Amino acid sequence: MTGQTRDELVETAEPGLGQTLTGPLAGRPAWLVTDGKAGHEAQAEGVAVALGLRYSWMRVSPTGLARLLAPWGPAGRGFRPEPPWPAIVIGVGRTAIPALREVRRRAGLSTFSVVLQDPRTSANVADLIWVPEHDRRRGRNVMATLTPPNRFSAEVLEAARAAPQSDIATLPSPLVMLAIGGVSKVWRYTGDDIARLAAAVTALAAQGASFLVTPSRRTPPAVVDAVASALAPFPHLIWRGEGENPYLRYLACADAIVVTADSVSMTGEAVSTGRPVYVFRPSGGSDKFRRFHDALVSVGVTRPLEPATVLDVAWSYPPLRSAEMIAREIERRWASRARFLGPAMHGH
Repeated sequence: MTGQTRDELVETAEPGLGQTLTGPLAGRPAWLVTDGKAGHEAQAEGVAVALGLRYSWMRVSPTGLARLLAPWGPAGRGFRPEPPWPAIVIGVGRTAIPALREVRRRAGLSTFSVVLQDPRTSANVADLIWVPEHDRRRGRNVMATLTPPNRFSAEVLEAARAAPQSDIATLPSPLVMLAIGGVSKVWRYTGDDIARLAAAVTALAAQGASFLVTPSRRTPPAVVDAVASALAPFPHLIWRGEGENPYLRYLACADAIVVTADSVSMTGEAVSTGRPVYVFRPSGGSDKFRRFHDALVSVGVTRPLEPATVLDVAWSYPPLRSAEMIAREIERRWASRARFLGPAMHGH
């Protein structure tokens, strides 16, 4: 044996707020195969919600050589998916690929398969592969969008905006959300970076903006402390990890958003609002990150943030909601195959 996979099929989520209930896959069952990473699950759920699916989580945790070999090798000892098969299976991440491949092998043509992110294996692993445009992979069954899919549909954002906001309501407009990422393999926050971010935040606040600040688990304490100190004389709220995370509320209510360049997912969530988005770039990065951010600037979706930036909350753009674009492509390809196969695709 090459290792073991612990798998978990958890409770089905019924179609709900923000889900499309009129498409060809609406109400049909789906399995979302992930390794449990929050970012992976946000992408899978975003697409499932946009399709209106009844989805169940299949969380897999390869161990030993099975993990090292992924996306190659077997799904692992103990992984035995059984019917009834879902209409669609969506896998995210390298370690989910062996499990998705096993589902596809057993279910056959009755289950349409989707991989989100480059599986780093043959294109034959799924019926459709999604990659962000800053990845190089292309092919007959590959689609690309500027941003990754997420859970924040227009309906979800509107519901969050309409809910009572007693804390936010006390702040004067315009409201600027500051979503701070943190260090990673290719990004770092030097002393100069921290000082530059603090200066930029101070400058926007001095122009009359109130701030809604949400750091992440990766955010260095020195960054949070510097931002808090910079905003001390101005109206603001800072979430420091206690109580419910206000990220969605802040995102929905903000008149403009500042996001750090180290997070592709947070940038994608910001531009799904259609609101002005300013991107602060700390030290580091990579070619992929540069392609991603340069593309967003080139289409007028984001602008760079520097200490000299003048706040403009009047510019806008059509929201980039990649989950919906991916869902429509899945529906198109699924319907085409259903017409070709006939009864073999029905019964879900």
